[in-house]
Amino acid sequence: MILNIWNSFRRLPVWVQIWVGLILMPVNLLPLAFLSEPRAGLIASLAVGGMVLNLPILLREQGLSKAMAIPHLLLWIPLVVVLFRQLRDGGDMGPTYITVLAVLLVVDAISLAFDFVDALKWWRGDRAIA
Repeated sequence: MILNIWNSFRRLPVWVQIWVGLILMPVNLLPLAFLSEPRAGLIASLAVGGMVLNLPILLREQGLSKAMAIPHLLLWIPLVVVLFRQLRDGGDMGPTYITVLAVLLVVDAISLAFDFVDALKWWRGDRAIA
């Protein structure tokens, strides 16, 4: 099963592997390092939750599919709203945390653009496993 998932990941285009493995996942884990900051618990829960909810899909499909966009839409749309408001309203936040939130906002907004397309393709019947 794990080998099937790994092989599926490796069948993705190299730029997608880099995006997911070196940018998307690490950036969404970053809020865990700032749990003492304002709203960090909510932000970390939404960021990490969007990834964790993909585990049942990965296990069921034994690979990556466009269905994995759905948890991102469910949790990262609210996350982007929370991030935007947090950055707009400011408050007592350290400069590193502000940078992390800004990077997370940009990365997840880009991801959501891909996720909208993938979710629509999945909804229309593209159930292929990479």
